[in-house]
Amino acid sequence: MKTVNTNIVTTLAAAAALAFSSLSLAAPVNINTADAEQIAEALNGVGMSRAMAIVAYRDSNGNFSSAEELIAVKGIGQATLDRNREDILVK
Repeated sequence: MKTVNTNIVTTLAAAAALAFSSLSLAAPVNINTADAEQIAEALNGVGMSRAMAIVAYRDSNGNFSSAEELIAVKGIGQATLDRNREDILVK
């Protein structure tokens, strides 16, 4: 019985380690200076396509003055902004 309990604990520990290894603890990102790859890596729910749209918007319209301006970028909605607000820098 002790071997079964040890195997269960080992299996649960391995599963937990695997689950937490996929979490990203990215640092905040300055959306006025970062490239698309940095933005995609740092912001939850923002892949390369949306990150490239952020950079394209910035190139066409100038630097963002606030995180809220991201709403103007196609594909970035209020939920994405709210989820990432603390990780978005503009200065």
